[in-house]
Amino acid sequence: MSNEYERSPVAPQDLQPARHFAASYAGEHVAGTEFVIGALFVAWGVSTGDILGGLLLGNLLAVLTWGLVCAPIAVQTRLTLYAYLEKIAGPGTIKIYSVVNGILFCILAGTMITVSASAVRILFGIEAQVHWYPSSFGFVLVALLVGAVVVSIAVRGFRGVAQFAQVCAPWMVLMFFAGALAMLPGLLAATPGAEGQGAWDAFKLAADTYIWKGDKSDLNFWHVAAFAWICNFAMHGGLSDMTLLRYAKKSSYGFFSFFGMFIGHYLAWICAGIMGAGAALVLKSSITQLDAGEVAFQALGFVGIVAVIIAGWTTSNPTIYRAGLAFQSLNPKWSRTRVTIIAGTVTTVIACFPFVFTRLLDFVGLMGLILAPIGAVIVCEHWFFPRLGLTRYWSQYAGKNMNYAAIIAWVLSLAIAWGLNQAGLHLFFLMPPTWIVATVIYVVIASMTGAKEAYPEKVEAENLATLARQQTELEWLTQANQQEESKKASGKQTLCGVLALVSLAACLVLAFIAATGMALSSFKLGLILPTLSYFIFATLWALEKEKA
Repeated sequence: MSNEYERSPVAPQDLQPARHFAASYAGEHVAGTEFVIGALFVAWGVSTGDILGGLLLGNLLAVLTWGLVCAPIAVQTRLTLYAYLEKIAGPGTIKIYSVVNGILFCILAGTMITVSASAVRILFGIEAQVHWYPSSFGFVLVALLVGAVVVSIAVRGFRGVAQFAQVCAPWMVLMFFAGALAMLPGLLAATPGAEGQGAWDAFKLAADTYIWKGDKSDLNFWHVAAFAWICNFAMHGGLSDMTLLRYAKKSSYGFFSFFGMFIGHYLAWICAGIMGAGAALVLKSSITQLDAGEVAFQALGFVGIVAVIIAGWTTSNPTIYRAGLAFQSLNPKWSRTRVTIIAGTVTTVIACFPFVFTRLLDFVGLMGLILAPIGAVIVCEHWFFPRLGLTRYWSQYAGKNMNYAAIIAWVLSLAIAWGLNQAGLHLFFLMPPTWIVATVIYVVIASMTGAKEAYPEKVEAENLATLARQQTELEWLTQANQQEESKKASGKQTLCGVLALVSLAACLVLAFIAATGMALSSFKLGLILPTLSYFIFATLWALEKEKA
């Protein structure tokens, strides 16, 4: 793409196909941090039923928020979050928000690079990093190296990030499943009473004994569900994924987040918990003393190291891309590429501090909470204002540099959230009241400071420009869909695709054989060849697809 449309709507010819969004969500949310979160759920001590049911509800809420809130606004405006927030709240507000948002995304991306580095460090015999600070200079060097690779991919923009995820996502999903299957026989063998039970009963008994023990009564189903919903709230409820979904041909593409939530944040978290418990059993260690690299290595061998490295990359890439856009919005003259490199450099430095293995759950919950009020302001102005008789974009029409109604709603709602937390409400439950409070405050103060004004001429000009853009887009999409139907895959593309699927099938067969009693060492060794084969043929398939 020659233009990343940092401040203007995406042009029709640069809209992306559905497969890019399916791959992007699967790649981003089947990530190295899933090893960490899955293991931390085990450390929480919640029960098996709470995990299976809570993750089901929470991830469903997340998909619905992406599909019904974030994607429609992104497709209707074709703007980044930052450009749209500037229309609503003014350039002064966006500068404050962009700094906060960019820093949070840098920290989040840094945790992903840390996870990848936790796998690379095994190759050099560096000890596991289980504190918030690095205990080895060698680990710092590894983190810097991994960060350099990640940033080189992120600077390519959305298309480069999506293409990378498109190749990696199917294999990564399979590796979580394969690792869990390979670890199950050891857990079952160590579980008293599991022998002779049916498959589900034996698994439930092993899970209750070694994985999700249910031995901490203060954490339950609702904590799990709330975390699954808010852990990515900055992206869907906070509308940061407008940055990606503005390229979607249809708002329904937001529901492709299903692949990320139910493959990554359901299947992968559960499988990571099984692998973590199995690794702790093999090493006779506490799961809190293992990092993601060690867990994957015990379950998958050297292929596990590759899995964690790539899983960290596919998440940190789009996150650094978002951070770059946040900082670029501070000054239109700054190049997105240059700003992304700077953001990536900051991110890489953060990655040298491996707090991800102890404080990740709290950080992602806090990040979603901090950004939620701005999401509430945007949703309120985009959808509620026309129904309430208030004027959308009133602050821009009035020529205001800063929308104080938005700033006050943001600050006061977070202050109230802090008060509720001090009163005993858990961090994971703070988002709904914060969202509601921000919405009410914004409506009241905006009504008092100019939103009731009509601005007829400016509203008319805005509506005409929107209708013209939408008509041009509709005409282009109609023509593009007709051309797409006439395309046929080349013979080389088809062959490479088939061979890539055969390679994945070979990995899956090995996993099922391992689950029936194959030696774990043989399973780890056997995974290497089909994994290498998959990446060769999948990459060739993707190149042929893009060429077509």
